Amino acid sequence: MTNLELYELTGCPFCKKVTRKLDELGLDYETHEVPRSHGERTEVKEISGQTGVPVLVDPDHGVDAMPESDDIVEYLEETYGN
Repeated sequence: MTNLELYELTGCPFCKKVTRKLDELGLDYETHEVPRSHGERTEVKEISGQTGVPVLVDPDHGVDAMPESDDIVEYLEETYGN
C-alpha cells in the first residue's frame, strides 16, 4: 500500500500520462482535483510553489511535491517498477 497523492485536472493530457503510469504499475493513489482556473489552485500552490499540474506527493519516499509529468513517470518507474 502506498500513500501517493496526485493533484490533477480532468482533461489534462499531462495528468493522464501520469495516471496511466500509476494504473500500469497497479499503484493506489488519492486524487485531488484542482480548479480549472490557475488563480483558484491555492492547495497545489501551497504544496508545490506553483499552480501547474500534475503534482505528485509521495511521503513514503520524501517527495513533498514533484511537478512535470515526464519527471513523475520516470520517478514512478524507477521507484515502483519491476
